Amino acid sequence: MYAERLGLLPPYLFIQIDRKVKELREKGVDVINLGVGDPDRPTPAHIIKAMKDALNEPRYHQYPFGAGLKEFRQAVARWYERRFAVKLDPETEVHALIGSKEGLAHLPLAFVNPGDTVLIPEPAYPVYKASTIFAGGKPYFLPLKEENNFLPDFAKVPEKILKKAKLLFLNYPNNPTSACADSNFFHGVVKLAKKYHIIVAHDAAYSEIYFPVPRNLQGSEESEPPLSFLSIPGAKNVGIEFHSLSKTYNMTGWRIGFVVGNKKIIHGLATVKDNFDSGVFSAVQAAAVTALTGLQDCVEEIRRTYRERRDIFVDGLQRLGWSLKKPEATFYVWAKVQKGYTSLQCVEKLLNEAGIICTPGNGMGPSGEGYIRFSLTVEKECLEEALNRLAKVKW
Repeated sequence: MYAERLGLLPPYLFIQIDRKVKELREKGVDVINLGVGDPDRPTPAHIIKAMKDALNEPRYHQYPFGAGLKEFRQAVARWYERRFAVKLDPETEVHALIGSKEGLAHLPLAFVNPGDTVLIPEPAYPVYKASTIFAGGKPYFLPLKEENNFLPDFAKVPEKILKKAKLLFLNYPNNPTSACADSNFFHGVVKLAKKYHIIVAHDAAYSEIYFPVPRNLQGSEESEPPLSFLSIPGAKNVGIEFHSLSKTYNMTGWRIGFVVGNKKIIHGLATVKDNFDSGVFSAVQAAAVTALTGLQDCVEEIRRTYRERRDIFVDGLQRLGWSLKKPEATFYVWAKVQKGYTSLQCVEKLLNEAGIICTPGNGMGPSGEGYIRFSLTVEKECLEEALNRLAKVKW
């Protein structure tokens, strides 16, 4: 009955987690959900007000065909120049998306022919693999290992694979490992992409959830905020970057994102989108303009919230003997499982004995085995309660 391609897809991990949480809560179980990364705080009030005002505009009630409102694309271009010192042409190098996930999912349909190779990091956001399969491509997985700072080791990819590769997905700051990439890594990516004519698709959804850390004993210097891939010379010749307002402004349910960079690649993605959707609701775009152009105090507050939660939870886990590093970005904690347990066994034990939902690392790729992912998208009191419960679990 179903198309064969559906049989090639594993069950979508985060839908499974959400379903499990709902089932347990219906049974009266007091579940602490540290599984799905969905911001728990509301969208900032000034953005909500802008949306309410936009809803009264009849011009926003019609089909929002095309690349997006001119005002939105201009706002994105100004934000990119201010944040990353990257200049973009809002007419050709910016396109609105119904959330970055939608754009990532549609991209292979524009460039990947049946049998083409797509380079995909793992563990990773499941959409990279799923979209490749839907396009008929062949995933080639790039393991993200702790010994390599959770960066793909391109030197280990066979030459024949690189010659056949059509597309490379990347994601930094990284979900699930929380790793960040530096300019040296991105310079290497640009060089590789030019040599083998590979399209680079960088998912930068977490670029604004970062926590600068001291780089010397005096604490007088801090780490730099995450880079844009497009800030590297030559990057715009080989790739594009996906971004979202979901994490930056607590707008996951609004479904608003954008893609920027190489105009030919964006044109290809836009052609697919024109045949699949009718654009982003214009009122949402208008509210997004307010988010991108207004004062960014709300983003600073969001970062402070996650930093506080990170410090409470990571310090608590370390006191309990868990092995992990304090993340410099994202709202995820990537922790090694307890000795003698697999990822799934560890997750099941936490659920059964502590009522805590988290994500098994191998659910996002084989190299995630031996790790679990905790999300910090609950109030600090919940994290403290989770730590109290974890302290009572016997390993």
